[in-house]
Amino acid sequence: MSFNIAIDGPAGAGKSTIAKRIAKELSYIYVDTGAMYRAMALYFLRMGLDAQDHEGMAAACNGADISIRYVDGEQNVLLNGENVTPYTRSEEVGNMASKSSPVPRVREKLTQLQKALAAREDVVMDGRDIGTCVLPGAQVKIYLTASTHTRALRRFKELEEKGITESLEEIEADIADRDYRDMHRDISPLKKAEDAWYLDTSDMGIDEVVEAILDRVAQYQKA
Repeated sequence: MSFNIAIDGPAGAGKSTIAKRIAKELSYIYVDTGAMYRAMALYFLRMGLDAQDHEGMAAACNGADISIRYVDGEQNVLLNGENVTPYTRSEEVGNMASKSSPVPRVREKLTQLQKALAAREDVVMDGRDIGTCVLPGAQVKIYLTASTHTRALRRFKELEEKGITESLEEIEADIADRDYRDMHRDISPLKKAEDAWYLDTSDMGIDEVVEAILDRVAQYQKA
């Protein structure tokens, strides 16, 4: 039986960074759900679908088989057996992904594919609705969060390192606004699964968070 770790939480909580580290430490597959949505977007673009054609997307998505595998430690996103990783990072694909991801049938199809992947592999998956919708049966569920100010400060420092200057107050306001939208959207809103471990990382470093989660996994496996 596969072992699944679900990590949910608001924007800027460090979910992807932590999930990748956990997967590497345990030699599990890190399921980049965003990459799967981008692969679906690429599929729609190749079919010539318009970004507003939600009905066309709903009808077409059944023809896409999307999965993730690791080769020499590198993540490969497979679309109908083809490694499309190099093609999923373009702005065109990103724009299509943002338009297609809210389409109910598209989300349903990708949730099915993510469940199938988790059923056959040991995975770490992060997102907004993993523990509640995608992997409700995950052995370990984490709700990873931090204060709005902490998350804004982290984002501010990331941008600063890239030479981009933005107002900390504006970043914090944007994060608060995104939290509200994520928690109040109609489909799969962000919320803590009842059996998830609430982990506030406001005063924790990355290594501390990773160690805490690995301890949690070890406790579960010993039980």
